Amino acid sequence: MKGLSSLINRKKDRNDSHLDEIENGVNATEFNSIEMEEQGKKSDFDLSHHEYGPGSLTPNDNNEEVPDLLDEAMQDAKEADESERGMPLMTALKTYPKAAAWSLLVSTTLIQEGYDTAILGSFYALPVFQKKYGSLNSNTGDYEISVSWQIGLCLCYMAGEIVGLQMTGPSVDYMGNRYTLIMALFFLAAFIFILYFCKSLGMIAVGQALCGMPWGCFQCLTVSYASEICPLALRYYLTTYSNLCWAFGQLFAAGIMKNSQNKYANSELGYKLPFALQWIWPLPLAVGIFFAPESPWWLVKKGRIDQARRSLERTLSGKGPEKELLVSMELDKIKTTIEKEQKMSDEGTYWDCVKDGINRRRTRIACLCWIGQCSCGASLIGYSTYFYEKAGVSTDTAFTFSIIQYCLGIAATFVSWWASKYCGRFDLYAFGLAFQAIMFFIIGGLGCSDTHGAKMGSGALLMVVAFFYNLGIAPVVFCLVSEMPSSRLRTKTIILARNAYNVIQVVVTVLIMYQLNSEKWNWGAKSGFFWGGFCLATLAWAVVDLPETAGRTFIEINELFRLGVPARKFKSTKVDPFAAAKAAAAEINVKDPKEDLETSVVDEGRSTPSVVNK
Repeated sequence: MKGLSSLINRKKDRNDSHLDEIENGVNATEFNSIEMEEQGKKSDFDLSHHEYGPGSLTPNDNNEEVPDLLDEAMQDAKEADESERGMPLMTALKTYPKAAAWSLLVSTTLIQEGYDTAILGSFYALPVFQKKYGSLNSNTGDYEISVSWQIGLCLCYMAGEIVGLQMTGPSVDYMGNRYTLIMALFFLAAFIFILYFCKSLGMIAVGQALCGMPWGCFQCLTVSYASEICPLALRYYLTTYSNLCWAFGQLFAAGIMKNSQNKYANSELGYKLPFALQWIWPLPLAVGIFFAPESPWWLVKKGRIDQARRSLERTLSGKGPEKELLVSMELDKIKTTIEKEQKMSDEGTYWDCVKDGINRRRTRIACLCWIGQCSCGASLIGYSTYFYEKAGVSTDTAFTFSIIQYCLGIAATFVSWWASKYCGRFDLYAFGLAFQAIMFFIIGGLGCSDTHGAKMGSGALLMVVAFFYNLGIAPVVFCLVSEMPSSRLRTKTIILARNAYNVIQVVVTVLIMYQLNSEKWNWGAKSGFFWGGFCLATLAWAVVDLPETAGRTFIEINELFRLGVPARKFKSTKVDPFAAAKAAAAEINVKDPKEDLETSVVDEGRSTPSVVNK
């Protein structure tokens, strides 16, 4: 990484040189005006040949001014890219503390989704909820929510999330990230009334479906906003913070449900109070997001360059020439990346996500990467309290196990931040899946025994699964799905990937309900065999198709995908994404001056290969 002082000196020398050129141009222009005055008595035809002298610039002159300007912007973009790639963590925190704070604020909206989805699963083990909305099981003598209603309630909020995600795309295109999030928070606060005043499972289903729409918005925008507003050194930490918010939401839910079990076991407050506590979040989050800066990437895509500059100024620390230089370099990098992408297509639509082979590959990886969170059996963690009961653990102990489990999940996410300094994205994804598979097979084996020790052991091992899940695949997915798409298609690709997750989650939820419910398959802990097998299948896909993107800037990732580099060679392949742009600038310098300047830009598909070495 070049020092800021050397970059400032280079900028100063460049500006001084540019001033000298302007001064020479002025002198030449004065000479031309005298010459034109002397030639004033000649014919108009002769005069027309003297309108443009050596010091004047026209769009069709074969001069070096235009390529010099392009090369200057390209050099700034390259230096910004190199600076971002080599920036240490502490330097990034000192340079981008405001960006980190705004990203943390926006991602905190996910606490609500983690909280509500967790309390829904815990309600099935809450006695007062079972008696009010369930039916008596003649075989066990206990009240239980029917499997059809359990599936229906889950499908409702998933359907709402799918609708909300699809609405997020056009809303962001029209009003940006901030106002879309504020609108979603407003609607969430209104929909919570339905849940609090519920009189039947049908009302809960409607409330869950409506609340799912804002949650879908949060799922997409928290990840895309964090990836766009922060540098590479902070990208993993701030995108995976989304998983930490999920874990915090689940922990809050487990603690509150434990309190409901102890104090309101026979009162409607046992389930009404958890619903009411959701009103804590929307207002303060909406106020904070209102004052947050808009994503500079979104502003540049909309052509609002001045607003993008102000947004960058609000996210960067420092003052004086250093800050001005950082803002200019970062803005040049964003503009260069977006311009390279826009050469492929003027507009970013959902069809563009799958239209060509490059974007089809990127979309496929993003979708399958998020689907991996379903196929690895992690949904059992969301129904852990219910799972513990079906494994033979008492209700009180089941709630206690859930609290311990979510605490382990939070600790594991912090461990993943430390591990990310030594391991890549793929490494965390793959090793997490491998350990989960082993644990699930052991849980399945313990499920074949009816002893008390085996039941307690299966419950304890589910906590181990939760730890490895939150160490590996759970946090890293949030980072991966933000890195796979191009900036032009990032929001839409994340929407497609999350909706792919939601669709598969519907199937997974049905399977888990049948596996755990005593009136259906009643597998209990033996379901570990099933999910251990799917963990291995997901791991096999990752080995073949999931590239390593750690340490890569967005423009480098674009180039690796453009060149069709195989997944397992992403880590070792070196690229110069600015080589093609340099070739384009050089071509301008030798171009026929009678041709239009715009046609000198080399088409993306015909650009010079940029692989340097392997």
